[in-house]
Amino acid sequence: MSSKEKPEKKDQKWAHVCRKTARAITAQNHTGESPFLLLGLSDDPQLQPILFGLFLSMYLITVLGNLLIILAVISDPHLHTPMYFFLSNMSFVDICFTTTTIPKMLVNIQTQRKDISYPECLTQVYLFMIFGGMENFLLTVMAYDRFVAICHPLNYPVIMNPHFCDLLVPVSWFLINDICVYLAFVLFGTPCTEIFPTNAPIPETDAHSMDCTQQEDNSILLHGEHSLHQENRKTARAMAAQNHTGESQFLLLGLSDDPQLQPLLFGIFLSMYLITVLGNLLIILAVTSDPHLHTPMYFFLSNLSFVDICFTSTTVPKMLVDIQTQRKDISYPECLTQVYFFMIFVGMENFLLTVMAYDRFVAICHPLNYPVIMNPHFCGLLVLVSWLFIFCISLHHILLMRKLTFSPGTTIPHFFCELAQVLQVASSDTLINDIWMYLDFVLFCVFPALGIFFSYHQILSSLMKLPNTASKHKAFSTCGSHLCVVSLFYGTGLGVYLSSAVSASAHRSKVASVMYTVVTPMLNPFIYSLRNQDVMGALGRLPGRVVSCLDGL
Repeated sequence: MSSKEKPEKKDQKWAHVCRKTARAITAQNHTGESPFLLLGLSDDPQLQPILFGLFLSMYLITVLGNLLIILAVISDPHLHTPMYFFLSNMSFVDICFTTTTIPKMLVNIQTQRKDISYPECLTQVYLFMIFGGMENFLLTVMAYDRFVAICHPLNYPVIMNPHFCDLLVPVSWFLINDICVYLAFVLFGTPCTEIFPTNAPIPETDAHSMDCTQQEDNSILLHGEHSLHQENRKTARAMAAQNHTGESQFLLLGLSDDPQLQPLLFGIFLSMYLITVLGNLLIILAVTSDPHLHTPMYFFLSNLSFVDICFTSTTVPKMLVDIQTQRKDISYPECLTQVYFFMIFVGMENFLLTVMAYDRFVAICHPLNYPVIMNPHFCGLLVLVSWLFIFCISLHHILLMRKLTFSPGTTIPHFFCELAQVLQVASSDTLINDIWMYLDFVLFCVFPALGIFFSYHQILSSLMKLPNTASKHKAFSTCGSHLCVVSLFYGTGLGVYLSSAVSASAHRSKVASVMYTVVTPMLNPFIYSLRNQDVMGALGRLPGRVVSCLDGL
C-alpha cells in the first residue's frame, strides 16, 4: 500500500465510524424508545390526589374565565376598542399557555407515569416559548396603548387605529414563531449528521478480509454505537471543522471563461454598479433633504433605493474582484453569507413594491382616510416588521444549509451563490431545503404579486368611476413609475425561472439573473426621477441645499 493510499483509507475508516455512531445517536435521541422522566412536584403518593384536584380546578377556572372575557369582548360593541382587543388576545394566549403544561401534568398524576417522549418534550418547549413570548409582547403593547391614551388623547384614534392594531398581533405571532424555530435548530441540532448524513450509504466490511488495524477499529465502532465513544465524537468535530471552514472552497464559473471578454465585462459591470449606487444615493438624499417629499410614498421609495444599493452590493463587488484577480473560488462562509443577504434584500424588494402598491391604493381609493391609515407610525412599523420577518426567514435557510454536505471544489454554474444553485450541487439530500425554498417563493413572490395585482385592480375600478378624464390621468400618473419598476423586476425575475425550467442552459439563466440583480436596481432611479416631477424638482434643489450646508459648516 502506498503512502498516498493510507490517508484515504484512514479517512474512509473514520467516516465509516462517524456515520455508524451518528445513526446510533440519532436512533437513541429521536425515537420514543428512550423517553425523558419528569419528576413532577412531589413523589409523596398521599399528595397526588390533592395536587390533581387543585391543578384541575385551577385549569378549569383559567379556561372558563378567559373564555368568558373573549366572548364578552366579541359580543359587546362597546368593547370593540384597542385595549379590549389586546385583552381578548391575551386571554386566548393565557388559555394556550396553561394548556401547554397542565394537562400533561394531570395525566402523569392520574396514570402515575412520569415519562415524556422526545417529540412531546420538543413540542412542549416550542409551544411554551411561543405563548410565553406572546404574553410578554401583549403586556408591552397594552402598556403602550395606555401610554398613548393618557399622554396623547387627541392622537389616540389616529395612532391606535384598527389597521395598526390588527397588524401588530399577526406579525407578532410570525416573528415569535420564527424565533422559536431558530432556537429549536440551535438547541436541538445534530452536528455529526451535518458531515455524514445518517441515510448515507455505508460500505460493507468483510470481517475475514480485514487486517488487524481494521478489526481493531471495527471493535471500537461496535463499542461506540452503545457507549458513544469519545474518540468518535472528536473525529466528527474535526471533520465538521474541515467541512465548514475556508479549506473547502466553491468555484463560481462567472459569466464567461473567455479571457478576451474579462476586461469588457469588468468595465461594464463596474460602470453599472457605480451608476446604481450613485443614482439611488441621490434619490435617498433628495427625499431626506426636501420636506415636500416627506410623505409615505417617498418614504418607501427611499427605502427601496437603499435596498437596491445593498441588493447590488451583495453580488457585483465579488464578481468584479474575481474578474480582476482571475480567481473563481469562494469559501463556504462567504457563500453562505452571500445567500443570506441576497435573500434578505430580494425579499425586501418584493415587500416594498407591495407596500408601495398598497399606498397608491389607499391614496386613490380612500383619499379622505389616507392621512389616518398611512400615518408615520404605521409606515415605520411596516418597514421595520418587514426587515425582522425577512431576517428570520432567511436565517432558517442558512441553518438548514449548514446541515448539507458538499464535495471539495464544488462548481457553481453562476456568478454568485444563489440558493437554488447551491442546493443543486449539494451532495446530501435537500428535500427539506427545497420545501422551504418553495414555501418562501410563495411567501416572498406569489403573495406580494397578488397583493400588487389586487391593489391595481381596485385602483382601476375606482378610476373608471371618475367622470373627468383629466382627473383619471392625474391620479394614475402617480402610479406610472411604480408600475414600470414592478413590471421590470417581476418580468426579469420570472424570466430567470422560466429560462431554468424550459432550457438547461446555464448561460441563459445567468443572463436573466443579471437583468434583475444588476439592471433593474440601476434603472429604478431613472424611472422614478424622469417620470416624477417632484423628484426632479428635489434633485434640482439638492445642490443648493448641499452648498448651504457647507457654508454653515
